[in-house]
Amino acid sequence: MCGAQVGGPDAATIKPGETTIQGQVTRDGEPVTGYVRLLDSTGEFTAEVPTSATGQFRFYAAEGTWTVRALVPGGTADRTVVAQTGGLADVAIAV
Repeated sequence: MCGAQVGGPDAATIKPGETTIQGQVTRDGEPVTGYVRLLDSTGEFTAEVPTSATGQFRFYAAEGTWTVRALVPGGTADRTVVAQTGGLADVAIAV
């Protein structure tokens, strides 16, 4: 249910028809590196990916409600995302 590219996401890797959750982690408007976790609707851990040098991340997931959690030096932040089949959910996370 999860796919990650070493060094972060690349726009060319978006798969048509796949449900994609992607975004960027920032602090004071600047990209932050760290990790991002994907939690299901019950709060259970599903996947984790490192951010790119520009704070970007991407998951391929099933349709549903997810929590995206940024884990970076000095902070964490959660965002709730509703993913639709074949859709792209773009998430901005400020920590």
